Amino acid sequence: MFDLPALEAAADLVHAVFPPTPLIAWPLLSERAGCVVVVKHENHTPVGAFKIRGGITYFDRLARERPGTRGVISATRGNHGQSLAFAGARAGIPVTIIVPCGNSTEKNAAMRAQGARLIEHGADFDAARIEAMCIATAKGLEFTPSFHPDLVIGVATYALELFRAGPPPDALYVPIGLGSGICGCILARDLLGLSTEIIGVQSTEADSYARSFAAGQVVTTETALTLADGMATRIPDAAALEIIRRGASRIVTVTDAAVAEAIRAYWTDTHNLAEGAGAAPLAALLQDKAQMRGKRVALILCGGNIDLALFRSWIR
Repeated sequence: MFDLPALEAAADLVHAVFPPTPLIAWPLLSERAGCVVVVKHENHTPVGAFKIRGGITYFDRLARERPGTRGVISATRGNHGQSLAFAGARAGIPVTIIVPCGNSTEKNAAMRAQGARLIEHGADFDAARIEAMCIATAKGLEFTPSFHPDLVIGVATYALELFRAGPPPDALYVPIGLGSGICGCILARDLLGLSTEIIGVQSTEADSYARSFAAGQVVTTETALTLADGMATRIPDAAALEIIRRGASRIVTVTDAAVAEAIRAYWTDTHNLAEGAGAAPLAALLQDKAQMRGKRVALILCGGNIDLALFRSWIR
């Protein structure tokens, strides 16, 4: 999908907007997990999530190669939409975002504050995605999927930062929504010639990638009812699945209850706010505690955008 010089150029592009995010070894998390735990804090970006990196690289190419673009449209549960809105405003290109009905009120507010036009449609992310594609065709807008090469190279810059910041971890846990984050980690690891085991994480209530990984082909689900909305995907992307099957060792599924426990652990052990998808890698590590004992394990805290009401209910 890209080579190392292209990834380094993407990192320069991202770092012109904000510095590398922290990679911190937390003693209390290490005690809790029985191994050395280092956390990549993508909750410390200007939109509180890793997706902003892809928005920056996507709009850079769009502005250079397709300057006449009338506008961009996409679907999201929140972080992808914030990314596009942030980068679109910098590029002077209008952004429309379709979200499912009942989406996070605080993520909706954040997208509007970044300048996006927001439309609510459908029961879940995949219904919103279909509607966004229909509007793109009808109104001559550019549809931006959540998984796209220009997005993947952007989000892969956090993996480049992680792998170059210290000793390579023995294992790396990455949450899976539509797959840009874990694919970026796999591609960056391979370009650097490292042997870190990469483990995907999904919800037991939205396990389409876990099922597809096991089956060797795309398997869809009828529902994606997890409260960890960043992982609530019913229909895997075929290109993402191919990269994941080639480069991940396995996919672990975690319950919403385990995610809630991990959110509490992040708060008590590090005083960091983690959204559901951001806490899922820690939930998976705690589930795998016996087999990871004594190893150096990295976790991607991919975002901290969680509604206050949901945070309150989960930390209780």
